[in-house]
Amino acid sequence: MTTLTKNKISELILNQAPSFNSFPQLREKGRTITLGNGLPASKDEEYKFTSISKKLEQTLDNFSLSKKTVLDLNLIQSHLFEGFDGDLLVFNNGNYEKSLSSVNQTGIEVSSLNDSMPVSLGTIAKTEKDPFISLNNIYFEDGIFIKVKKNHKIDKPVFFLFFNKANQGQVISPRILIEVEENAEVSFLENTISLDESPYLCNVVTEIKVGQNAHVHYNRHQSENRNSIVVNNFETDIHRDATFTSVVISLSGDMVRNNLTLNLLDSGCEGNMYGLYLLNGKTHVDNHTNVDHTKPHSESNELYKGILADNSRGVFNGKIFVRQDAQKTNAFQQNNNILLSDDATVNTKPQLEIWADDVKCSHGCTTGQLDEEALFYLRARGLSKDQAKGMLLFAFAGEVLEHVSDESFKKYLTDIVQERLGSNF
Repeated sequence: MTTLTKNKISELILNQAPSFNSFPQLREKGRTITLGNGLPASKDEEYKFTSISKKLEQTLDNFSLSKKTVLDLNLIQSHLFEGFDGDLLVFNNGNYEKSLSSVNQTGIEVSSLNDSMPVSLGTIAKTEKDPFISLNNIYFEDGIFIKVKKNHKIDKPVFFLFFNKANQGQVISPRILIEVEENAEVSFLENTISLDESPYLCNVVTEIKVGQNAHVHYNRHQSENRNSIVVNNFETDIHRDATFTSVVISLSGDMVRNNLTLNLLDSGCEGNMYGLYLLNGKTHVDNHTNVDHTKPHSESNELYKGILADNSRGVFNGKIFVRQDAQKTNAFQQNNNILLSDDATVNTKPQLEIWADDVKCSHGCTTGQLDEEALFYLRARGLSKDQAKGMLLFAFAGEVLEHVSDESFKKYLTDIVQERLGSNF
């Protein structure tokens, strides 16, 4: 395949782009930025260790819009985890399928973006923030708008179930906007199912507004096929006395890029980010996180852990900003990794930028191998080498899983992780 310059990538994207009447200003801004900037090249600092444009060149023949695949209730039921009890939102190649979804809890409203036409779309995930946000602006056909009403506690989780099946060269572009009003509480779960092994680009943009004194948990399971290229731009605005907690479990894909931003916009905000990536084969996962403390008395906690085998590669780049007005900020960031082979690689870069003088902030990272003394200790007590290894690895990973908000989903993820690590004996 011919090597593409940035301008040629831009032209290819725009020549293949669909034409939609909805959200014209947002789409035009996306076109303008894409034409000017294209997709990130290896010299772009933010994508230094993730050559996603090169990967797209090698994998996709074009950038055509994906078409819906055939889904039915039996297929959907077969992919619900044991013990699931809540509202279900089904997506078909990036588009919300109302007829296959069910929303029964009071206090929550769900509609397609084209039906509701919210003016806030694109105000949290700003077009110029990342090239793949501008690409999503051009390519999303429809999306979903969720409003959790003021003073409502949604007792059961809301489950996003994405089904992807696209021909080579097709782009899947889910778009999600969530507004959680003041004093509300809700928990979201997310799982993506690849229905075959076809390569595709899944480019997701999620925007969440967390209102005053609202509490939101968002738990994601990423396990798409080995040929998929996945980009997630997840942007939140967190208001006074509100709490937002994210848990991301990444297990497979060809190349996965997760951009997660928490904007702590007022006093009393709390933002929590937990991530676990278990990688093997040639899977590449890049977690880029940003926490922006703008006002006094806010708190953030961040813990990402990675276990890498074979020729896999992990990237972690976490940034914490503490603005001049954000006195009395508490911010913690940690990234820990275990490498199980000589060919596995991790690039980690925790960062702090502090303009305030009365704060408590810390960050750090570790990369190493399994503790041989601990292995010896367990084997001396009758465990095989594989059992001892699996037990130690699960103890390392379990600290992240503990933060999954729904018990049934936690058990589902725990079983998957234990099977992957060989600790389900």
